[in-house]
Amino acid sequence: MNTTQAHPEVVQSEDVLSRQEQRSQPLYTGRVKVYPKAVSGRVRRVKWAVLGLCLALYYLLPWVRWDRGPNLPDQAVLLDLPNRRFYLFWIEIWPQEIYYLTALLIIASFTLFMATSIGGRVWCGFTCPQTVWTDLFMKVEHWIEGDRNARMRLDAQPMSGSKLTRKLAKHAVWLLISLLTGGAWIMYFVDAPHLVTGFVTGGLDPVTYFFIFLFTGTTYMLAGMAREQVCTYMCPWPRFQAALLDEDSLVVTYRQWRGEPRGKHKKGQSWEGRGDCIDCKQCVSVCPTGIDIRDGIQLECIGCGLCIDACDGVMAKVDRPLGLIAFDSERNQRLNAAGLPPVSRRSRLVRPRTIIYAFLITGITLALLTALTLRSQLDVNVLHDRNPLFVTLSDGSIRNGYTIHVLNMGQEERQMTLTVDGLPGAEITVVGAEQDDAVSARLNVTSDAVLTYRVFVSVPADVLDENATDIAFVFDDPDAGLVSSHDSVFRGP
Repeated sequence: MNTTQAHPEVVQSEDVLSRQEQRSQPLYTGRVKVYPKAVSGRVRRVKWAVLGLCLALYYLLPWVRWDRGPNLPDQAVLLDLPNRRFYLFWIEIWPQEIYYLTALLIIASFTLFMATSIGGRVWCGFTCPQTVWTDLFMKVEHWIEGDRNARMRLDAQPMSGSKLTRKLAKHAVWLLISLLTGGAWIMYFVDAPHLVTGFVTGGLDPVTYFFIFLFTGTTYMLAGMAREQVCTYMCPWPRFQAALLDEDSLVVTYRQWRGEPRGKHKKGQSWEGRGDCIDCKQCVSVCPTGIDIRDGIQLECIGCGLCIDACDGVMAKVDRPLGLIAFDSERNQRLNAAGLPPVSRRSRLVRPRTIIYAFLITGITLALLTALTLRSQLDVNVLHDRNPLFVTLSDGSIRNGYTIHVLNMGQEERQMTLTVDGLPGAEITVVGAEQDDAVSARLNVTSDAVLTYRVFVSVPADVLDENATDIAFVFDDPDAGLVSSHDSVFRGP
């Protein structure tokens, strides 16, 4: 007889217990604090070098000066929001040229995709701002509170004068770094010397103070308090990076074919019949996200490679070959496990997806450089009046009104002559401009500015054959040898 049929009350009781257990499991669990251990080695030295370079660029770049002439900011990199300009050394980007910034972002995106397809999460592990500042904050923590075991003992102790002093010192340094970070970010939008002077003297506007302290608090919370939770729960990059990886991507890898079966090892014991991993868990102790790389590729792994240094140190002590944990590809893992030679570096780097990324990056970069090289320093926008479309004057002639915006992106004032082409006998009137005759006007276009002119064009009614006639406004700058023509339309009855 079936057990379910014989004892239905037992099955029902088990179902009830199962549902109770599911309800008793919390939907949210508290954070298990990670205590990364300090480690030294090749990867750690590279990370310190990259960290120093990134911080130097970030903090010092706003102080680099670049002479652009009188009445213009001399900061090399400045996003001048009040004046709607973006200065990048010798390049000046206007609001209508935002497509240049779009091209830069596209290039940066494809570069990141290519770097990921080649080296896995190399961005996350070495150059991501969250990683850089978290490394810096953890170094401060190591200086003040000690290494992993010392910090764990300190946190387990009851509060005392010594513990309070250490904690306050650590958080004070963290806040100072955060303040410098927040202030440096605002320097990319406000002139750096002016910002520092105004901050010290209290001369900045409340909005600037607000954003300085906002970014100070953000840096303090993300790099000091949240740390690995940002990479695990807040950052979207780990969720779709798998689409950019393939079997030739270099990722931090535990070479299972060599390390298993793992187990403790004593000096003098034979290595016959066992793997090189001695299960010391040093790779776990140094991991900034607290994972075990031996479990394979994981969402939390940022590819920093510190577990490589930790494992190499242990392998050196037990007199085994280095590289039990290393940057390796899935294809090489399979080949090595089968006793076959790994693929060449050229074959790993040159493959369809990297070729496509390189082609896109090169093409967009060349297009951007070409556009920057050939771009004109004069831009004109002609707007025909909508209401009324035309006016019949007392002498029977027809007049149209236009609003013309002249953008001079150069650093020199232009003396330009404005004429109209396409309408025989047309007369032109420019409000506020000098005119020697009725068919032209002289415009003084100041440097690095946008000027607006009201222009009226009138012709005898018998000249018009249609209700809409194509015309062109011609701007002639004889000093610069520049002639610019801009199409519009003249409307009549």
